[in-house]
Amino acid sequence: MADLNIRPATPDDLPGVMALYRQLNPDDPVLNLAVAEPVWSALLSSGFTTPFVAEVGGRLVSSCTLAIVPNLSRGARAYGVIENVVTDIDHRRTGLGRAVLQVALDKAWKADCYKVLLATGSRRESTLRFYEGAGFQRDAKTYFEIRRP
Repeated sequence: MADLNIRPATPDDLPGVMALYRQLNPDDPVLNLAVAEPVWSALLSSGFTTPFVAEVGGRLVSSCTLAIVPNLSRGARAYGVIENVVTDIDHRRTGLGRAVLQVALDKAWKADCYKVLLATGSRRESTLRFYEGAGFQRDAKTYFEIRRP
């Protein structure tokens, strides 16, 4: 894609990211911009998180967020966590998701992370193969989750 641009998100990207997240979690309540803006600002300025966006023709079509977590084990090397991986439904299976993940991984490796974690709630084999194709191992560790009751 000649007009593909993958970059860290900016404050102006919030509406486009929110539109992508509607596709990621369609059952979530619609988030009001007044609620979203301070959270977005915190994500962009924390120094620990970097939302990445891919745009084609000036339109945001894919995104993921990388958190780099300081760590005292593994020789005090940080680890990365990737969340909220989403590509617009009209642009799936075009390599955009893998490309945005690669940019996030490049940043994690440059930060000397010793590993990067990614979790998905999807059980679809195609989704799991997508992540494997991006270099993630399906059965490397056991992941547990607890949600607030």
